Amino acid sequence: MNNSPIGIYDSGFGGLSVWRELYRALPDESLIYLGDGKNCPYGGLSVQQIERFAIEAVEYLLERGCKMIVVACNTATAAAIATLRKRFSHIPIVGLEPAVKPACKLSKTGRVAVLATESSLRSEKFRRTMKLYSGDVEVVPVVGRGFVEAVEASQEQSEATRLLVANVIEPVIEQGVDVIVLGCTHYPFLRSVMRDVVGNRNVAIIDSGEAVGKRVQSLLERYDIRAEEEHEPSYEFLTFADEDYRERLRMKAFGEE
Repeated sequence: MNNSPIGIYDSGFGGLSVWRELYRALPDESLIYLGDGKNCPYGGLSVQQIERFAIEAVEYLLERGCKMIVVACNTATAAAIATLRKRFSHIPIVGLEPAVKPACKLSKTGRVAVLATESSLRSEKFRRTMKLYSGDVEVVPVVGRGFVEAVEASQEQSEATRLLVANVIEPVIEQGVDVIVLGCTHYPFLRSVMRDVVGNRNVAIIDSGEAVGKRVQSLLERYDIRAEEEHEPSYEFLTFADEDYRERLRMKAFGEE
């Protein structure tokens, strides 16, 4: 047993979609969330820049006594997860990858879209994942341009964001795609807007949040570091930005923003 916190890291608000999954699934576990904020968005940065930011973030979380790290950022996972696991080999580190495998199994039309950042889609990790799991299904990579910025600005329900989402989603559906994979943890915050765009068309929208939750639970058991039952958890929010950003992280986590 280990009552130390689980550290969760993202470029900004996006990883709060994973935070919520862990908050729901692991009620005894303390969680420390680090939303970079200062350097967000990561999508257009170089691999070297993202690696540097990720290392700094993990070091910061380890200084806070975290027993496990969840890299709740698809872009940081794609660019830096191998480096992080090598550098911090003494601690379990969970990364994210787009839910390509379940999407391909679910598809009836044989066409699946993966919405992600430019950096994620051009990564070697994404190419390996696509090759490993796609089989005979065509995977269409699509950049969710402007999606991260809309979530960071808390403009999910604005008319401008609805138009932005429609301009990305409509062409994808017209190509015969029947499963859309949200390959960035910011994107689940736009799910309701996407569902409005999809309407009554038979198009599924999936992400990897639940799979990450199961993976974290599995590693807690494997390493015997689960918190004690009835442990009173604490929840802390950190950022490399300012105090206002930190407070917005907390509010968004609990659905107050």
